[in-house]
Amino acid sequence: WFLFEEGFCQTPIHRTIKHAQGMIVSFCLLTILSPLLLLIALLIKLESPGPVFYRQERVGFNGRVFRLLKFRSMVAGAEKVSGPTFAQKDDPRITRIGKVIRKLRLDEVPQFINIFKGDMDLVGPRPERPVFVREMEQSIPYYNLRHSVHPGLTGWAQVNYSYGDSMDASKEKLQYDLYYVKHSTWLMDLWIMFLTVKEVLFARGR
Repeated sequence: WFLFEEGFCQTPIHRTIKHAQGMIVSFCLLTILSPLLLLIALLIKLESPGPVFYRQERVGFNGRVFRLLKFRSMVAGAEKVSGPTFAQKDDPRITRIGKVIRKLRLDEVPQFINIFKGDMDLVGPRPERPVFVREMEQSIPYYNLRHSVHPGLTGWAQVNYSYGDSMDASKEKLQYDLYYVKHSTWLMDLWIMFLTVKEVLFARGR
């Protein structure tokens, strides 16, 4: 019954308006925050060798893979030995600058470039890595339904659920993601953005 009730369908007009809003907000914020972003980039380079940005493949709308952009918050080559793993809440691979920018979610700011390009929206399910998506699609029913909308910088799961670092946590977060996909509206997006800003201001990030 859950699948056949109304929902799980966004019109092209709705997607176009949502993307246009994301482009405008992304351009404005990237312009306003550019001095802060330059400072963060400098601090990352001064603390540890390696690139300023971290590029990682993620699964987006309709299963399309794109390269998500973040400020590097871990030591360079953090997964060379361990392989792909869920990031932990107090991950020992995180640098000192990384702890600060992750707490304030400033490591996510470069994703406004992904939003401007059309890979993501401001609000939607957080995009996961292909290796984890393949695993979760096999073990979690209806997991691929979260790809029926564009992934987001923040989402209903992010403002309602604690940090997810396991398969069980992913199952719990999927319930929030599917609720968003089924019931998403412009007002709901505004509420999610308000809750996200409140979390950032009170430093209740990761």
